[in-house]
Amino acid sequence: MTEPVKGPASYFPSIEKKYGRPIAEWKDLIRSSPLTKHMELVAWLKTEHDMGHGHANALVAHTLAEGGGR
Repeated sequence: MTEPVKGPASYFPSIEKKYGRPIAEWKDLIRSSPLTKHMELVAWLKTEHDMGHGHANALVAHTLAEGGGR
């Protein structure tokens, strides 16, 4: 039996379903943004892509933890 996905990645299936893009594409957008701070990126996803706070926060947290920031 596999462990359930925890943390920010647990949001990924619903993010893909709701916003119609694969997670890799969202991460590429975050990495290509001139913004570097966590909350700036969250606000950008909410404003420019009409994403909910929880989804935006999960994507940014996971991307930055992978070294997606500058």
